[in-house]
Amino acid sequence: MGYYLADVIYPSWSSFVKTIPRPLEAKRKYFASKQESARKDVEQIFGVLQSRFAIVRGPIRYWDEETLANIMKVCIIMHNMIIKDEGAINLGFDHEREVNFFISVSHGEIPKLHDFLQTHNRIRDETTSSQLQENLVEHLWEQYGNE
Repeated sequence: MGYYLADVIYPSWSSFVKTIPRPLEAKRKYFASKQESARKDVEQIFGVLQSRFAIVRGPIRYWDEETLANIMKVCIIMHNMIIKDEGAINLGFDHEREVNFFISVSHGEIPKLHDFLQTHNRIRDETTSSQLQENLVEHLWEQYGNE
């Protein structure tokens, strides 16, 4: 199951990875800084795309993953073409990263009510949310924290 980077206003669900308010340990401080940085980058990119393209603002639940990826890539390419055509300053985005960036969302047949409720309960599980955050803290620290 995927997850979203979120701030503290979101509930403690397994689908949200929130920052750690007032972290004390070095590895928790490192996680909080990386999570907040990545979340702000994603918010900035989507804000720019949403301001230009209405298709990015609308609901996405009826499209499959490949269609979503193509929509995002096309919007990013068109955005870059507009910036180049207008001769605007570089906004500081890594354009190669933008083109390869897309939302990974699971789509398919509409689930039966029982399956839907099971998935809904898994998403709202606070224990899983805490464990996911703990796993990510440890992973980031092991991979990059000692640099």
